[in-house]
Amino acid sequence: MATATHRVLRVALRGDNILTHPRFNKGTAFSHSERKAFGLTGRLPYRVNTLEEQCERAYDQLCTREEPIRKNTFMQSLKDQNWVLYYGLLSRHVKELIPIIYTPTQGDAIANYSHLFRRSEGLYLSFPEQDAMEEDFLEFTKGRDIQLFVITDSEAILGIGDQGVGGIGIATAKSAIYTLLGGMDPSKTVPVVLDVGTDNQHLLQDKLYVGWPNRRIRGKAYDRFVDQFIQLVRKHYPHSLVHFEDFGVSNAQRLLDHYRGKHTVFNDDVQGTGAVTLAAMMSAVGVTKSKLSEQRYVVYGAGTAGLGITKQLRDGIMSIDRLSREEANKRFFLLDRYGLVKESLGPSRIRESLREFVRPDAEWEGVPTNEHGSVNLLNVVKTVKPTALIGCSTHAGAFTEEVVREMAKGTDRPIIFPLSNPSRLVEVEPRLANDWTNGRALLATGSPFPPCRNPNGKEYDIAECNNALIYPGLGYGAMVTQARTLSDNMIIAGARRLASLSPALKDPDNALLPDFSEARQVNTEVAIAVAEQAIAEGSAGVDWDREEVRDRIAEKQWIPEYPDFIFDPVHGEGRV
Repeated sequence: MATATHRVLRVALRGDNILTHPRFNKGTAFSHSERKAFGLTGRLPYRVNTLEEQCERAYDQLCTREEPIRKNTFMQSLKDQNWVLYYGLLSRHVKELIPIIYTPTQGDAIANYSHLFRRSEGLYLSFPEQDAMEEDFLEFTKGRDIQLFVITDSEAILGIGDQGVGGIGIATAKSAIYTLLGGMDPSKTVPVVLDVGTDNQHLLQDKLYVGWPNRRIRGKAYDRFVDQFIQLVRKHYPHSLVHFEDFGVSNAQRLLDHYRGKHTVFNDDVQGTGAVTLAAMMSAVGVTKSKLSEQRYVVYGAGTAGLGITKQLRDGIMSIDRLSREEANKRFFLLDRYGLVKESLGPSRIRESLREFVRPDAEWEGVPTNEHGSVNLLNVVKTVKPTALIGCSTHAGAFTEEVVREMAKGTDRPIIFPLSNPSRLVEVEPRLANDWTNGRALLATGSPFPPCRNPNGKEYDIAECNNALIYPGLGYGAMVTQARTLSDNMIIAGARRLASLSPALKDPDNALLPDFSEARQVNTEVAIAVAEQAIAEGSAGVDWDREEVRDRIAEKQWIPEYPDFIFDPVHGEGRV
C-alpha cells in the first residue's frame, strides 16, 4: 500500500448532501470542527472515530453474514455510503474479501441482479435509447476528470454466460479492483454496460428483469452502437483508458483489434488472462531452467481466454526468445469443442482468429479420431507429449487421471494450469494433478485452492493465476503515463515484472506467483514496469524520465484515507 501524504480538500456540500455522497462521506470520522463547518453536529453521534475503528466495526458487521452473497450485498451497500471506508476495509482483508466482491461471489450477484437491485451503480446505455447516448454520457460524466471506462456488453460473464444488463456488476467489480489494487481514483472511473439485449431466455421471461427485454442485437447495428460509445470517449476523454470486459467470443478480439490503433484500449479476457498466464509460465520455466520457446503447449479451450493466452505466450516467445511469429506458432496445439484445431475441420468449424494455429493433417496420420474426424485431448497428449497443459474450457474434470499421467511420462516437471472459473468448472483439482504426478507438477489455477501435500511431506502452495494480479497495474501504468496505446511490449514488460516476483524462483516448492495478499504491491511494480516501457518506446504522453517513474506513481496513487475538509461553497468539489 502506498504511503499517504496529508491532504486537504475543499468541498461545497453540506448537511445531508455530504453525508449521502460516498466520495465525501466520512460518517463518524468527521472531526468536530468539520461537523460544525458542514452542518453535521446534530446529524451525527458525539464521538469521533478513526478509520481503523470504523473498519473494525464494519468488519464485525460483515462477519454476522454467513452466506457469501449476503457479504457481497453488505459490501455493495458500504460502497454506496462511503468509498474510503469500503476500500479501507478491503485493503485490510484483501485475500478474504476479493472473492466476495469479485469472482466467484460477484457472479452470483450478477445472475440475480434484477432481484437484488436497489440502486444504480454505473452508466447504463441501452440500445433503444441510442439517440440520446451523448446527452446521457455527458450528464453522467459532467465535471469529472474520467481516466478509466470499464465497459461490458455482458455476453460472456464470469463463466456464466449472457447476463444482460446485470453485467454492470462485473464492470463495477473490475473498477473497484483498479482502485483497490492499482491505485486508481474511484471518482475518475466509470463502469458502463452496453445493454444490447440478451439471449438468456430466463431473463427474457423474468417479469422483474430491469434491462431491455429483447433478443441481443448483432451485426452492423451492434457495431454502430459500440462505436458510438467509443467515439464519445475519444471526443471527450482522449487520454482515458477503455477496458473491455466479458464480451463474447465473436466480438472480444475483433473489437480489441479494431480500436487498438485508435485509442488506449485493453481487454482483460484476452490480454489480462494472457499476461498473468505468461507471468506464471515464465516462473515455471525459471524453475525448470528452460525457455518459453522450448515448451510444447496444449491449450484446451480455444475461446476468448484460451486464444488470448495462446497469443500472449506466443508474443512472449517472440519478444524474449527472438523466434519468428511462424516458428512461435508451431509450439501450440489448440483444442475447442471440435477437438484439435486442424485442417480437416474445414473453414466452417475454424474461426478466422484461429487460422494461424491450425495444425496440418499430415501430422496426425494414424492418430485415432472419432466419427467426425476429431482428435481428442488424450490422443493429442499422447502424440505431442506436451510440457505445458493449459485449461480454459469450463469443462470440469477434462484433465483426467489418464491424461495427466500420460503427460507426466513425457516431462520431468509437467506444467499444468487448469484455469477455468469458477472452481467447480476447473479441468482438474490441483491435489489430484499433484498426486497423479507424484508431486512433480508445477501448478497454477484460475480460482483459489488450498495447498497440496507433496510426497516429501512439504506443502505446495497453488498459484492463483488471477488477472487481478496484473491488470490493474497494466491499466494504471498506461493511464498514468497517458500512453497512446497499451502495446504488446508494455504488457510483456508487466508480465516479466510479475514473474520476477515469483516465490518459486527462490524455492521451487513455493507458488509460481506471489500471494494474493501482496496484490497491491505487485500491481504497483507492474505499473512501474509498464510506465517505464511506455516512456522507453515513446508512446507516453507525459514528459518523465524513467528514473522518476516510481516516485511519480507513488504520488498519484489513490489510497483510502480521509483528507481534511474545508467548506468552500464557491470553489469546492461536489458543487452542481
